[in-house]
Amino acid sequence: MNANYTLRDEIRDYWSARAATFDEQVGHEIFSEGERQAWRDLFLRHLGSGEGRRALDLASGTGVISHLLHGLGFDVTGLDWSEAMLNRARAKAARRGADIRFVIGDAERTLEKPESYDVLVTRHLVWTLVDPKAAFREWYSLLKPGGRLLIVDGDFVSDTLVKRLIRLVEKLVPGLAGAPHAPNAMRETHERILRRVYFSKGARAGEVANLLREAGFAEITIDHNLKPIHREQAKNLPLLKGLERATQHRYAVLAVKASS
Repeated sequence: MNANYTLRDEIRDYWSARAATFDEQVGHEIFSEGERQAWRDLFLRHLGSGEGRRALDLASGTGVISHLLHGLGFDVTGLDWSEAMLNRARAKAARRGADIRFVIGDAERTLEKPESYDVLVTRHLVWTLVDPKAAFREWYSLLKPGGRLLIVDGDFVSDTLVKRLIRLVEKLVPGLAGAPHAPNAMRETHERILRRVYFSKGARAGEVANLLREAGFAEITIDHNLKPIHREQAKNLPLLKGLERATQHRYAVLAVKASS
């Protein structure tokens, strides 16, 4: 492999390769009004209504979270470094007539203007970060005084009883546990990447919160009440996959930048 081909490059190319089927998967796209409302409730609980406030959706992918924020009245920018994801995001926004700005960029080094956003949101990004300490300092700098960062993430790595049960069922009755998220070659790439990211042992809420404090955030809240979202997602998942999702360590972390 090219010596100049970094882990960040590999992560970008992995998600670019998954762009074509990204919106077909539960947990990526939203498949019911019930789930959409559960996400809205989470955002309203921690961020409040948009009312023209500026929001940055980090690692926006095809724009699922960007559209939720736009629907709440935020002036939204979606940032992603996969051109394939951004092409789909822009097409989706055009179809829906949504005025969302999509830009290409690295979520760990955004090149966005400091103190230019009221709100930053990430979904399932933190567990893939190469350098979360630098990323959190960057995100802190992007927020206006009093600005809010909402991280929605989880530990998708640690082995659990439910995961072991699913593996056993899949071995005994192939296909019963549902199709995997990605083909074998993609899963191998995913596992190779995962071994080298910062949270290779799993992104736990407490560790994420500690790193946010180190980055300067003054007020941090960990919210484990994502059950309304998971209940709605489970309706479109095989039984065992829905059970796995409900029993994983998933959370939202709100971090607030002190007012000047």
